[in-house]
Amino acid sequence: MTIDLGPLHPRHGPHEPTSSTPARTPGSLRRTATTDMLRPEGLSGPLVLRGRARDLHTAVDGSARVLGESSTYAVVDFVEGRRLRAVTTVPHRPALSSLLGRSVSGGFRSAVLEADPRLPEDHSLLNLLLDDFPVATLVSGHAFVSGSPAQRRLPVTTGRMSHGRDQCAGFADGGTVMNGVDREGAAPLVTGPAAPALLDPDDPLGWHATDRLPPDGMRRSRRMDIRPGSPTVVDVLFRDSHVRPDGLEIIVHEYTVEVHIEPETATVLSCTANPRVLPWVECPAAVASATRLAGRPVAGVRRHIRATFGGVSTCTHLNDTLRSLEDVAALLPLLRSVGAPPTGS
Repeated sequence: MTIDLGPLHPRHGPHEPTSSTPARTPGSLRRTATTDMLRPEGLSGPLVLRGRARDLHTAVDGSARVLGESSTYAVVDFVEGRRLRAVTTVPHRPALSSLLGRSVSGGFRSAVLEADPRLPEDHSLLNLLLDDFPVATLVSGHAFVSGSPAQRRLPVTTGRMSHGRDQCAGFADGGTVMNGVDREGAAPLVTGPAAPALLDPDDPLGWHATDRLPPDGMRRSRRMDIRPGSPTVVDVLFRDSHVRPDGLEIIVHEYTVEVHIEPETATVLSCTANPRVLPWVECPAAVASATRLAGRPVAGVRRHIRATFGGVSTCTHLNDTLRSLEDVAALLPLLRSVGAPPTGS
């Protein structure tokens, strides 16, 4: 069947989306997470962030066991300063109520850790979902600019660009985005490919349960497979997608990453990123930055990326993909505790 995507921007980036999810390997652990970006009251209404995450262990005999689950429900006043108006989480973390009223943009990740310092250690699944709030909120603005011409403008209170010139590869001075801003006063319209389904109908346990996205809905999808051995192989998928007003789901960003890790020290031996779908021709230049993680322990990766991964050699969404590698530090002991094969087997 031919899908009518409409006109594509002549300077769009790679359009090679992942078309399936790999089979679960016996002895492996799979972490999946989704954050849905919804506007049930219409584009001018509040943004609802609905997150789900799950850890699933596949035993050597192929049987599966859920090791942990988490969820979030948050309401963000997107039009008026992107302020957090409500948040509930599973598991419940009472300290997070102190975040109400603050912006989920700059400084939110630090505020989460100030409010609940033990969160990453106690529940890395929930920490992953909350860590996605700032950029998921930013990305949700894509829904405003992808509809009819009358819709292609953010509300005045949110219309300022959240990325500065030269902040990442896609916003490089002289590149597609900034040339559009300089000429037209606005960034060009992203035109992505149709989104192949990630759920394998032959493996319903391959992903946690999700709801069907409505028109103007968006979703951030993550998958991390950890396959034990020496080295331990970590296979990562990251995708942002959007359902157009006509019901077609398209991809805005997608990366896959393969990481080799020394299991005893949890040190990165190699890290290779593959740009599957990106908005602009300049964006893939950022993938080389992933190799800079070689030689570093996965513990502390979020802080390291925040401090050192910036400028035109990097990508905001690749950075978000790589940040999740810090969770491997907690998942490796969990994997060993549930009966993974001995290292080197």
